Amino acid sequence: MLLKILLPAEVLMVEEVKKIVAEAENGSFCLMPNHIDFVATLAPGIFQYEKMTGGQELLAMDVGTLVKKGADVLVSTRNAVKAPDLGKLKEVVVRQYDILDEREKMVRSAAAKLEASLIRRFVELK
Repeated sequence: MLLKILLPAEVLMVEEVKKIVAEAENGSFCLMPNHIDFVATLAPGIFQYEKMTGGQELLAMDVGTLVKKGADVLVSTRNAVKAPDLGKLKEVVVRQYDILDEREKMVRSAAAKLEASLIRRFVELK
């Protein structure tokens, strides 16, 4: 199967794989090359695939959509990170969430300042 993982701004990976294990809203599932064509809404979680050369790879994945048509599997997601094992994957995910939390705090602060400025200007207009 040809696995393509797409993020909003880039193609994360394109690789031939033997097997895919992913999490949908109703539980985990496995895809093999002879599996029927399939569409699933992915839940945030671990996405696992087995390379043609052997060995398994892990990704932490945000919500997304998986479409299997013939030998092609296309996954579209907002965010995904790759790591060699679960321990490293956890570290990468925690680090990324910390960065997102910091950005969210900055956005909230900027929004609060804009709101306060808008209210102050309305009061000045009377």
